[in-house]
Amino acid sequence: MSTESPDLKIAQAATLRPIEEIAKKLNLTNGEIEHYGRYKAKIPLSYIDEGRVKENNMILVTAITPTPAGEGKTTVSVGLTDGLNRIGKKAVAVLREPSLGPVFGIKGGATGGGYSQLIPMEDINLHFNGDFAAIEKANNLLSALIDNNIYGRSRNLGIDPRTVKWRWAMDMNDRSLRHVITGLGGKKGGFLQESGFNITAASEIMAIMCLAKDLPDLKQRMGNIYVGDTFSGEAIFAKDLNAHGAMAALLKDAIKPNLVQTLEGNPAIIHGGPFANIAQGTNSLIGTKMGLSLSEYVVTEAGFGADLGAEKFFNIKCRAGAISPKAVVLVATVRALKYHGGVKKEDLQKPNIEAVEAGLENLEKHIENIKAFGVPVVVAINRFTSDTEGEMNRIVERCKAHAVEVAQSDGWAKGGAGMEALAEKVVDAAESCEGDFKPTYSLEDTFKEKIKSIAERIYGANKIAYSPSANAILRRAEALGFSHFPVCMAKTQNSFSDDAASYGRPTNFTLNVREVEIAAGAGFIIPITGKMLRMPGLPVIPAAENIDIDEQGNISGLF
Repeated sequence: MSTESPDLKIAQAATLRPIEEIAKKLNLTNGEIEHYGRYKAKIPLSYIDEGRVKENNMILVTAITPTPAGEGKTTVSVGLTDGLNRIGKKAVAVLREPSLGPVFGIKGGATGGGYSQLIPMEDINLHFNGDFAAIEKANNLLSALIDNNIYGRSRNLGIDPRTVKWRWAMDMNDRSLRHVITGLGGKKGGFLQESGFNITAASEIMAIMCLAKDLPDLKQRMGNIYVGDTFSGEAIFAKDLNAHGAMAALLKDAIKPNLVQTLEGNPAIIHGGPFANIAQGTNSLIGTKMGLSLSEYVVTEAGFGADLGAEKFFNIKCRAGAISPKAVVLVATVRALKYHGGVKKEDLQKPNIEAVEAGLENLEKHIENIKAFGVPVVVAINRFTSDTEGEMNRIVERCKAHAVEVAQSDGWAKGGAGMEALAEKVVDAAESCEGDFKPTYSLEDTFKEKIKSIAERIYGANKIAYSPSANAILRRAEALGFSHFPVCMAKTQNSFSDDAASYGRPTNFTLNVREVEIAAGAGFIIPITGKMLRMPGLPVIPAAENIDIDEQGNISGLF
């Protein structure tokens, strides 16, 4: 039985253009890129031009609250890039790199789908150019140096191991590694202590690389990582361990954005990959600025629903880089709206206008949130063959009632040709943008005021509850002088609330902040809500079980 997906078949049938041809479209010559084989390259940071960054147009693609039915943000992002190029605009997609956890877990690959894909699809989804591996190694180098200092084999700083929250990292889903004991094996095995693993996409090193301006800034940020305290209560940072130089050395190539192509031969820059439910959920600031330096339009993406990725995109990334999108594309599907309207996954292909109507509450809340940022929004209905005209029309009617432009997205079946109508509306929206975005909160607010603004204005909560541990860490962060940091919420992607089973538009709920982490190098704190975990587990039947490779090196089962 074949396990090949239509997406993989389409990608493997494509004729890839040499990467120097793709570089030419960005006015880069063959000698100005660093080749990683024939179809991939890295772009040196020297090509970032801050003047052009401010002149050109950034388009953010986000979505309604995710469902098992799928929404297709990356497919829309890639298709929109091709569509913009088809209507005469010079456009580049700037997206995140896939994590191996979802690739081998439940989600599969992250290069788009159908005729709106990035290629070489297998290379991008499997290790790519080694960026994730470098981030993982830099993370674990710091872990090793912390342990070595506690053990006393190096200049002992008197670190109290009970205060160390830094965890190991691995780019794979494994629930058994969430909580581990290190130092077993007697005196020569080190200091016995509790630890654990985060998935690499949730590592602070990933967050730092995706917010750093350049290599010196990257090194400085890594030096600012908060490790823990001494027995006398003094804060210890990575620079106190002299760790940041070696960590930065490991990332000397990973910090450079990666150049690949769409199926239609348009350029795509892929760099960084933090998850939006447990990190900031968008590609690197360096990658975005590179795209804006080299192209008239940049189509970028924020992970999961707009309450997560888009909120952090505005309040964290845009602030850090002094950038602002000219328009936001909000992706919805008929199937996802029916799911939010109470329909079971197995019944989503059946026509059900009433369920679409009920599910539109979720879309409306996301529209309200994006409008509050002061940026024009265009709704993209990512079309499936089971969608009926009646269901589609109901979405269009509701969008018009909110004075929001809407267009069908047919990139999966038709590539850029199916995205031209959306591209035209996006250009109109970008040209109508009158200024920069409006943040959800002021950096001068207290941490609890910032969390309250997000919980009430973005999520719709009416109360926030803090555990004693969360309150203690907030006080510690303030005492360390971090009160000006933004907040990076860790919350389930499946609901506006912290209850993954609460679909649609929940109201009158309490947001439960059970833990807080200080990410001083990244420059934010992480309130962890509900049952959110930073190391996912594999599903009952992982995608890995369907992935294979034959004698000729052809991969099957990757989607």
